[in-house]
Amino acid sequence: MRFQRVGDIILKVAIVGGGAAGLMAAYAAAVNGNDVTVYEKNQKCGKKIYITGKGRCNFTNAVPPDEFLQNVVNNPKFLTRAIYSFPPERCIEFFENGGMPVKVERGNRAFPVSDKASDVTKTLEKYCKNVGVDIRLGEEIKDFTILNSTVSDIITSRGTYKTDKIIVCTGGLSYPSTGSTGDGYRFAEKAGHTIKPPKQALCGLNLAGCFYKKLQGLTLKNVNLSAEYGGKNIFSQFGEMLFTHFGISGPLVLSLSSLINRFDLKNLKLHIDLKPALDNEALDRRILRDFSQAANKNIYNCLKELLPFSLIEIILERAKIPADKKVNVITRAERAALLTSIKNFDMIVSSLRGFEEAIITSGGVNVNQINPATMESKLVKGLYFCGEVLDVDAFTGGFNLQIAFATGFAAGNSIKD
Repeated sequence: MRFQRVGDIILKVAIVGGGAAGLMAAYAAAVNGNDVTVYEKNQKCGKKIYITGKGRCNFTNAVPPDEFLQNVVNNPKFLTRAIYSFPPERCIEFFENGGMPVKVERGNRAFPVSDKASDVTKTLEKYCKNVGVDIRLGEEIKDFTILNSTVSDIITSRGTYKTDKIIVCTGGLSYPSTGSTGDGYRFAEKAGHTIKPPKQALCGLNLAGCFYKKLQGLTLKNVNLSAEYGGKNIFSQFGEMLFTHFGISGPLVLSLSSLINRFDLKNLKLHIDLKPALDNEALDRRILRDFSQAANKNIYNCLKELLPFSLIEIILERAKIPADKKVNVITRAERAALLTSIKNFDMIVSSLRGFEEAIITSGGVNVNQINPATMESKLVKGLYFCGEVLDVDAFTGGFNLQIAFATGFAAGNSIKD
């Protein structure tokens, strides 16, 4: 069923960007009786959605709003109104009512039952089509006109159009191949907004040294990753991580990257507890038991039941124990050094991975200049900002897409005759 206009007066709304925030904003604005056009510079909408969750699209996290906000890294208070108005529960209901069955997996992560990210975009596009949204592909917004602190015209690669409202949903800088090239920051600055410098978030970390090259491909499960900055513990979390050709990645590392992306990395130290289920005394007893059962073996072979093969050599190097030394001549001091190397595997971060690999962008439009209930600029009437272009970001697990949907809904739903 196509949208039936209510009343004679409607507003012309231009949506800049056809991603998660843009399509949600378009639908919400059109439902209210507005003439809505989405301008997407790519040849299809939702290009970043297609690669989210390795193509499966973890589109939200099924937790209550208060718990959701605890997973927001920057400016959770700003998001409170939007998340409570369009919480994860409502988001799931929205997609299910649109014909997309949903499943919730470990960590409350919500996916399409089909495991196809394309279904998320198709559902959003169907909603928009049903309420008369005009989606223009391959048409890029170049500029817009502001008269008397109010938006007026929008200038695209194909022409100039009168508009009453502009909703900027251009994303940040992460995955620039999807079209996220920072256009929204330029639009915001033109309107007088300040921008918190963008930083990579939810990304891998480059490590100093070269030891990690011997560990490339090794996945560590049930370990504890902690971080120390300036002598203070700033992060400690249990879970999974992996070694790569550049350093480390995986769920624990992605979360950590969002917390340290503005730190002076020279003052940061990382530690892995490879056996967090065992305290020092319990681990020492385990090592002694293994030693007693293999007294005539060299220590390298004795550790094969305790550690991944690729880690043993590096652990022994750090403990300064020769790999061929017999277990029955290992000293108490050497055993203590071995225990320390296992419980406190140190690493130094040299840099973050680039924007081309970052899942999300940290930084963006200063939220102090944005109305948190409507996403409208406090500086220019009729100008709105939603999604990743704002200085809001969260941990991995569907939280960032939910932010896009909630802020997009807040903007579109606020535009009424």
